[in-house]
Amino acid sequence: MELTPKSLLKSVALIFIIAIFLSACAARAPIPPSNAEMSVYTDKSFAPEYGSAPPAQPQETTRGFASSAPTSVDRMVIKNANLSLVVKDPASAMDSIAEMAERLGGFVVSADLYRTTTQSGKEVPQASITIRVPAEKLDQALDEIKALSKEPPQKENINSQDVTAEYTDLESRLRNLKRAEEQLQEIMDQAYSTEDVLNVYQQLTQVREQIEVIEGQMKFYRESAALSAISVELIAEEAVEPLSIGNWKPVGVARDALQALINAVQFLINAAIWIVIFVLPVLLLVYGIFFLPLRALWRLVRRRRKSQATPPSEPPSPSIQS
Repeated sequence: MELTPKSLLKSVALIFIIAIFLSACAARAPIPPSNAEMSVYTDKSFAPEYGSAPPAQPQETTRGFASSAPTSVDRMVIKNANLSLVVKDPASAMDSIAEMAERLGGFVVSADLYRTTTQSGKEVPQASITIRVPAEKLDQALDEIKALSKEPPQKENINSQDVTAEYTDLESRLRNLKRAEEQLQEIMDQAYSTEDVLNVYQQLTQVREQIEVIEGQMKFYRESAALSAISVELIAEEAVEPLSIGNWKPVGVARDALQALINAVQFLINAAIWIVIFVLPVLLLVYGIFFLPLRALWRLVRRRRKSQATPPSEPPSPSIQS
């Protein structure tokens, strides 16, 4: 189809408008996830698709760009956990955690088994493992992991991040970029000169790059919300055994003494709080309601008894004059 000068002028003007739009989109381009985070999802054998967020519904469009009204999506929350456990055999515990992750429908992100040296110079095994499990099974996975140890976790941290607003904004920008891609493709199909084709192709390449970045970040949000990450550090029992001399364990005695001191201080502080907040107000209330009226009544009774016990004074006898 041959273009007339009028239609060519319209095409150039449209290219100029789209270039301004692309520069604005580039200024707002999101920071993509790091390579370490994105590499978790590059292997499809480990990261099946989990449809936690519904697909965007088609929007009513105009002649220029798609409507930027946000679509209604379910709240998207990313939950991750960190644990530090003392176990008898770190290697066996790591295998149990990996088996549990696959049984719950997740996968192993990384696993590392190594040896470390204690302060006494003894080499002991230690392991670290990171898994991902479905978000709705996070509590179940944490309970099974903590059951591997006889002691409570040395460290436990669960954090949540709500990315609903960020995901909705990415959806809106993706619709606009795809509409711009369609219009640029139409312009390139109608262009007849090599210079026009190269200019439009350059703009089209930039739009497609931004579309790929946004789609990658949206996929990262969806899969991070669907699969919670759990990082576990497994410490051998030998690495935390207290110092013992024969049957005497000075570290254990010191720990018990310190715990007794803490309990005593806690008791004194709790008693002081009860006295100030509860006992003193109650005593003041009892003093004002009962003691003061009784004391005033007692004084009144004593005055009446005293006045009744005192005999009336006799008038002085008249003096006799000689």
